[in-house]
Amino acid sequence: MVDISNLFKPIYLKEVPHLSHHVQTRPNPLDHNPYFDTLQLEEEGFFYLTQSDVVLGHIGNDPSPSPSPSPRYAYHRAGPRKHICFDPSHVRVAIVTCGGLCPGINTVIRELVVGLWHLYGVRHIFGVTAGYRGFYSTHPLPLNPNLVQHWHTIGGTLLQTSRGGFDLSKIVDAIQNHAFNQVYIIGGDGTMRGAVKIFDEIRHRELDVAVVGIPKTVDNDVGIIDRSFGFQTAVEMALQAISAAHVEAESAVNGIGLVKLMGRSTGHIALHATLSSRDVDCCLIPEIDFYLEGEGGLFQFLDQRLKENGHALLVVAEGAGQDIIPRTDSQKEERDESGNPLFLDVGVWLKSELNKWWAREHPGELFTVKYIDPTYMIRAVHANATDNLYCTLLAHSAVHGVMAGYTGFVTGPINGNYAYIPLEDVARANNPVDTKDHKWSWVRSVTNQPDFVRR
Repeated sequence: MVDISNLFKPIYLKEVPHLSHHVQTRPNPLDHNPYFDTLQLEEEGFFYLTQSDVVLGHIGNDPSPSPSPSPRYAYHRAGPRKHICFDPSHVRVAIVTCGGLCPGINTVIRELVVGLWHLYGVRHIFGVTAGYRGFYSTHPLPLNPNLVQHWHTIGGTLLQTSRGGFDLSKIVDAIQNHAFNQVYIIGGDGTMRGAVKIFDEIRHRELDVAVVGIPKTVDNDVGIIDRSFGFQTAVEMALQAISAAHVEAESAVNGIGLVKLMGRSTGHIALHATLSSRDVDCCLIPEIDFYLEGEGGLFQFLDQRLKENGHALLVVAEGAGQDIIPRTDSQKEERDESGNPLFLDVGVWLKSELNKWWAREHPGELFTVKYIDPTYMIRAVHANATDNLYCTLLAHSAVHGVMAGYTGFVTGPINGNYAYIPLEDVARANNPVDTKDHKWSWVRSVTNQPDFVRR
């Protein structure tokens, strides 16, 4: 008989800061919304959430005698509360988008505006243009449901975005000067780290301003939550590039299709696109080291595939192989405006190395590499149906949380249930591909690629 007593170790609730001790609470205006029968639903205990409604961070348990020593956490469940901490007529909202593009940004903006306007009666909603620097360098753009009505059908961000420009003092000064008391920040890991600093400075100045982060990263590299918005759209678009590369490779003598996909630190897009395609012969991601020459290397594998099939298809994430691409000392020091190391183009490098290898090993034989980089095509499209729905739920969850007085949090799904997660936790967390997980084993079983372990 298996001892399962380890399953019942303590679960710790991750508390989220709250403004209730600063402001007076009031009944939720949803009580008077004709589309929500809150009174009837409340009698049945189904509508408003309470402090007792939580989401478990981990639903799988290890009954072995030596379970993982890491603690188990729960999070406040996202959704409307019976009382709110803001007078809607006094609310002034700032919405900002930072960093790179991602499918679904405009949907999140639209649903924030529509949710605030129609669910809570907020009328003073502004977009901050050009990213963080827009707080102190541009005038806020008034937003309303009519203006954003069709934004979900458009890619990119109509508020515009940028990297860098983070000046904490100027940003918080601008929040004070414009009398914003709700700030919605849409961005990736760097943006979330900036949001933590803004939240801390607002608390230091003792301002009654709620700050919420909505994580945006097409790479799906944000930790704790199930996935980031735009990821499913990115995988869908990546499949089109893979299909095109497969056709090109199959139509050539000794043809290799090479597709570079997004993924600086994680290979989720490449992994999921590979599994969805089933045509990929080798998937290279940042989480695995690979090498080109010698026994068990990439060239040996591709040589065998070309002999067997006459063509091969290679998918590589942009962050893969960065440690084996030759670079100068100055290139090693280069950084982008967000402070991230500048990556060299692994796709261009691989194409060059493949051509040199073939010319050296098979002189005079036909060979071609068809290289496709769909990065900007993927980033720029509007969200698909699944991501559009996801963005709506994210935005409305954020609105419910802020109106209820929560601050310093990120909203997102955990095990399928939307939750409020401390902003600092998300800013610190990452989400690498677990190469010891069954999913990576599945990739290798589909592609039959080597493990790239030197023996």
